[in-house]
Amino acid sequence: MTSLIPASLRPLPILLAALCAAGVAHAQGSAVAPTPTQVRPAVDQAYTQLLAAPAVKQLLEAVKADHERSIEDLKMLTEIEAPPFKEQKRAEAFLARMKALGLADARIDAEGNVVGLRKGTGQGPKLLISAHLDTVFPAGTDVKVKERDGKLHAPGISDDTRGLAVLLSWLKVLNDQKIQTVGDLLIVGNVGEEELGNLRGMKALFRDHLDIDGMVGVEPAADGTVLVLGTASHRYEFSFKGPGGHSYAAFGQVPSAIHGMGRAIAKIAEIKTPSFPKTTFTVGTVGGGTSVNTIAPDARMAVDIRSDEMGALLETEKKVLAAIDEAVAEENKRWNVNTLSVSNKLIGDRPGGRTASDSVIVEAAVRANTAFGHKTLLTGASTDANVPMSLGIPAVIIGGGGKTGGFHALSEWIDVTDAWKGAQNGLVTVLGLVGVQGVSEPLLPKRPPRPKQ
Repeated sequence: MTSLIPASLRPLPILLAALCAAGVAHAQGSAVAPTPTQVRPAVDQAYTQLLAAPAVKQLLEAVKADHERSIEDLKMLTEIEAPPFKEQKRAEAFLARMKALGLADARIDAEGNVVGLRKGTGQGPKLLISAHLDTVFPAGTDVKVKERDGKLHAPGISDDTRGLAVLLSWLKVLNDQKIQTVGDLLIVGNVGEEELGNLRGMKALFRDHLDIDGMVGVEPAADGTVLVLGTASHRYEFSFKGPGGHSYAAFGQVPSAIHGMGRAIAKIAEIKTPSFPKTTFTVGTVGGGTSVNTIAPDARMAVDIRSDEMGALLETEKKVLAAIDEAVAEENKRWNVNTLSVSNKLIGDRPGGRTASDSVIVEAAVRANTAFGHKTLLTGASTDANVPMSLGIPAVIIGGGGKTGGFHALSEWIDVTDAWKGAQNGLVTVLGLVGVQGVSEPLLPKRPPRPKQ
């Protein structure tokens, strides 16, 4: 996940409150608009059949039995650094585990994603199940797992290394128990979810695989949490350039890049945005200048703009760009020159979208949660699911089990006590969507293949 700032609550026409920032984990405890109170009969019947089937009961017992071994995978992967754009070593380790657990044809694609296909009978949909390889922590961070107070502590251990370990456990038990799904499972450890990774892994997957019918992503989240909205964002880097000069000798002759940027920041701070759809902005970083007694020849700032609706995001973006141009013009006018300029670079582009609360994929997650005694909480954020949502492909993010905290901090931790219960819940969600041969038909409908872009 990217940043993890909790969001305020607001209704959508049929859905939910979206978190301002990108973390599913902070959905814990947040109230949202109504979850479906009932699911369609086909969904209810499919899960009734699944949960009554002896093969599925045995499979869920295997998930529980695999818990301790899966924690070893969690520790091993956590202790391999995976900063944004430097996920290769962790990808190689994840690939090795996938192959050892039965996906001999798994590979690392051109973008760096680890991709493995567990084929179904050939008569069902293709469901992407994924967790991201990258963490927010830079190279050199101490990622050694430490046990204390009944918890495992290490940067990145829950976000999203727990998700990777859950995918491996699902793969192992499905193969060990010889469960044949009807639909295909495309199992992926993807790159580029955090920071300026810009969802590059997911964008590549959906560019290269045009027959994906749906997605279930695994992220740290409380039991029962189902993410159904993807908050869109644009990020810009602005560079202000001027001639510079001595703070005394050149005073009155040249404009200051920092002063111009300061004017811009003040104007941006006054921009009004709607509370619905929630739309936000911030000047996140600033820099520039050469010395205290120099009229600054350069300055730079980074701006983050987000919204639950693309139209509102674009309107706010327009206001931000206009405010900056006005500020530069005012700084030039102040000294009767035209020597200060500004340029911009789009450094982040996350498309937005949503999965309807009455769609089959959401109802499937709701029904599975109910079976495990959880009340469903519908949330929104900026995650890997943004990409399929933006393409109109049904997608949700769910938790992988365990209690977690300290996201994006060196103090990140996970309590894996009974975490196998969350892994069971998630696997049942997936099985209902793809179907199990001789037990249930897939709920997820096949989609016409998308045209190549």
